[in-house]
Amino acid sequence: MTDQMQHITLAGRPTGAPGPEHFKLETKDVPTPGAGEILVRVHYMSLDPYMRGRMDDGKSYAAPVPIGGTMEGGSVGEVIASNSDHFKAGDFAFGPFGWATHAVADEKMCRKVDPANGPITASLGVLGMPGFTGWYGLMEYGRPKAGETLVVAAATGPVGSMVGQVAKSLGLKTVGIAGGADKCKMAVEVFGFDACIDHRAYEDARSLRAALKEACGGGIDIYFENVGGKVLEAVMPLMKPHGRIPVCGMISWYNAGGLGAGAAAQMAAPQIWRPILVNFLSVNGFIISNHWGDFPKFLAEIGPKVASGDIKVVEDIAQGLENAPSAFMGLLTGKNVGKQIVKLI
Repeated sequence: MTDQMQHITLAGRPTGAPGPEHFKLETKDVPTPGAGEILVRVHYMSLDPYMRGRMDDGKSYAAPVPIGGTMEGGSVGEVIASNSDHFKAGDFAFGPFGWATHAVADEKMCRKVDPANGPITASLGVLGMPGFTGWYGLMEYGRPKAGETLVVAAATGPVGSMVGQVAKSLGLKTVGIAGGADKCKMAVEVFGFDACIDHRAYEDARSLRAALKEACGGGIDIYFENVGGKVLEAVMPLMKPHGRIPVCGMISWYNAGGLGAGAAAQMAAPQIWRPILVNFLSVNGFIISNHWGDFPKFLAEIGPKVASGDIKVVEDIAQGLENAPSAFMGLLTGKNVGKQIVKLI
C-alpha cells in the first residue's frame, strides 16, 4: 500500500461559475483510520450539482468546504484498512470520501456495496443519492396518480431519469426537458419519456411555455423542480389546480453564488405566488439527507428494477482525479450525458 495520496482542495471561492483556479490537486500522506473508522482506496467518485453550493460560504443546510479543505462528495472504493466491526479489508464501501484517492470515514457514515449485485458505480447514481432523491421526491411529495401529467427538467440526469421512469411505470404521461437534441432523443428512446423538449431551442420562457403547453395538452399535474430559471418560469402558468411541485434543487442558479442568492430575478413574486394560491398548489422543498430512513425501502423497490433492466442507467465517466474539476464545471452547464462519475482506478 502506498503511503501517499492525492486530493483536490478548494483553492478559492468562486464568484459566478467556478474555474480551474478554484481547485488545487495536492499530495499528502495517506491517513490512518481511528476507532470505528475505515480507510478506503477510492475507485469511483460522484460529481453532483450540490457541490457548487459547498464552495460558497453562505448559510445553508450544510457547512461550506473550508479554503484548503478537500472537496466533499460521495465515493465508492475498496476497504484497505479497518478498525470497524462491520467492514473488513477487501470489502467495498460507499461513503463521504470526497475528491481523493484515499480517505478515512466513520463506519456509521458508510455502507457496504457488493460488486456481485452489479456495477459499483450504481451506488453513486441510480441506487445512490440521486436516484433516491428522484424516487423519494416523486413518491412523497409528487403523489403521482395514473393518467396525470408530469414534467421534469434535466430529464437525462440521474434524478430526472429516475423521476420520469418511475412516473411512467405508474401510468403517468411524462414530459422531459433537456439541453440539446441528442439528450431529448435519449430521454424518449432510452428512458421512455412520452416527449422531451430542448430548452436550448427556445430563447425565453414564453416560447418554451408554448412548446410545453403543446406537449402536455391539458396542463401539468406534477412539476419536479431541480433546475429553476427559465424552466420554472415556463411551467408555473401551466400548473393545474391541486398540482404538486417537489423541489430538490435549482442548478440554473447555483453559479450565482449562495445557492442562488445572487441570481437576477426572472419572475416577480406575484408571478410565483399567485399560481400557488389560486391553483391550490403544494410546493415542498426537501433535502434528501433528512430522509435516509427510507433508503432501504427505495433499494428494495428500485434495486430489482435496475437489475432486470426495467430502470435504465446512463453514466458519463471521466478518467482521473485531475480531471474532476473540468468534469464538474461541465456538469454545471449540462455537458454531461447521464450520471457524472470520475474513475480513479
